Amino acid sequence: MDPVVCMEMLVVRWHVDPAILHIGNFEIRWYSLLFVSGFILGWFIFKWFFKREKISLDLLDPLLYTLLICTIVGARLGHCLFYQPDYYLGSWEGFKEIFMPWKGGLASHGGTIALLLGMWWFARHYGRKHHFDFVWMLDHLCIAVAFAGAFIRFGNLFNSEIYGNVTDLPWGFIFELRGETEPKHPTQLYEGFTYLLLGFALLTLYKYRLDKLWRGTFVGIFLVVCFGSRFLIEFIKEPQVAFEESMTLNMGQLLSIPFILLGIGFLIYACKTKIPARAIHPEPVKKEPTHYAKAVGK
Repeated sequence: MDPVVCMEMLVVRWHVDPAILHIGNFEIRWYSLLFVSGFILGWFIFKWFFKREKISLDLLDPLLYTLLICTIVGARLGHCLFYQPDYYLGSWEGFKEIFMPWKGGLASHGGTIALLLGMWWFARHYGRKHHFDFVWMLDHLCIAVAFAGAFIRFGNLFNSEIYGNVTDLPWGFIFELRGETEPKHPTQLYEGFTYLLLGFALLTLYKYRLDKLWRGTFVGIFLVVCFGSRFLIEFIKEPQVAFEESMTLNMGQLLSIPFILLGIGFLIYACKTKIPARAIHPEPVKKEPTHYAKAVGK
């Protein structure tokens, strides 16, 4: 019986079942498990943030629901509109599949746009009462998103999808489930480990340098590093859709450029405004004693 993953000289034969468990027509996939795990980890990270900065823990559940909805809807719409608009908007059958994300097709750029909009709404709805703003939310969110992004890319590896071009490097993967016979760059791992390192770096900055950093620094670093690395890794990725084959820069790279510029914008914003990265709580107003209290005191 052949092993699931076979290491040969200078090659990894990758033949992993994307599903962990099969029960009739029902299955649980590695991708789904890792996707959900990213949100669970993010919930605990935000719990620590809120406790440390004295934000009400009652906001954790509405925040989680907002993030789930924005990520799934945004990533699905991003794939449909950025990568295959002719299919999803060209027929009624294709249009109906927009609402079937389980059929595959999620784009991180679409998810990022939706998260920005979702956090803007969340900050408008809850921020004034709890003393945080839109940029504060993004600074904290990006740390959790870095880890979630890593989990999602590892899920892509288990799905044997979104891999790179042919390589002769010793860690090349032959994705046998996709009918590949030559080793390819495991770009899922390149991105996944980059996001993981980025997450730990931002978490370390938060833990030890929070009181010395300005608001917008975390999200600025995240956007520049995350989408800058994505831009570079795309050079060795196989085209995801046919029209990318004739493009100098593929769709992933074109969509990454605005986010890199946005990250630079946040870093400039941080340096100019110099608003503390920590949540700012107003000092309690000391009430002056009444005339009666003063008289009694005498």
